[in-house]
Amino acid sequence: MVAMRRTVLGILAAFFLLAGTACSITTEDPGYVAPPPLPAMEHLEQAALADPAAFKAAGDVLSFITEDRNIVCSLTSARGEHLNLPYESNSFSDAANNKLATVPVAHCELAGYPKPAAGDIQDDCAGTGLGYLGGTALLSPDKATYGECRSGVTQMEAAYGPKGNKSGLLTELLVLAEGQNLERNGLRCSAHNGGVACGNVSAGVGFFVARDRYELISKDAATASQAPAEASKTP
Repeated sequence: MVAMRRTVLGILAAFFLLAGTACSITTEDPGYVAPPPLPAMEHLEQAALADPAAFKAAGDVLSFITEDRNIVCSLTSARGEHLNLPYESNSFSDAANNKLATVPVAHCELAGYPKPAAGDIQDDCAGTGLGYLGGTALLSPDKATYGECRSGVTQMEAAYGPKGNKSGLLTELLVLAEGQNLERNGLRCSAHNGGVACGNVSAGVGFFVARDRYELISKDAATASQAPAEASKTP
């Protein structure tokens, strides 16, 4: 009889516990305001590093694409102006360039992008002053730049722009999820705040790029320029 009473009490206790849990109500706090995203360099310093093995594209180069298929980036190397990019032809491995120092870099290309601010134009494009276009960003250990001299679209624009073919090696790259952080030779890149941040945290140098804005970051000063992506379309 005692054993039966204990069993009944146990069943009742479990029933009331289940009922109490099932009736719990979660209410939304109308006064809650989500904290703003961290500045790019702070995010790069604090975000946990992802396993780089899955992002190896060729040799020790780490490459990724963003979830919205707007940005592709590589943590790679440069010899002079020659970049080792697995998804586009380049002269990095040419014997004539072996005499040049090999430098770690981070390079990003965008399908939709703002045009460069006048103060960020770094080249006169063979003396013409024409053809310096947005859509690319480059980080070396001590400097970040946005834009380049070219006569056509970026690889990303060719693949994922309004008239993109959505084919080729770019489509095979792994997505770097929002907040994930990769590092190679002291440089880091992370999918952050709707774009990509890359930086040399120890030197305080980096960039942030997104569809509608970009920022070049240095220890002494930071510049941010914004323009609608439509204003930057290449020929």
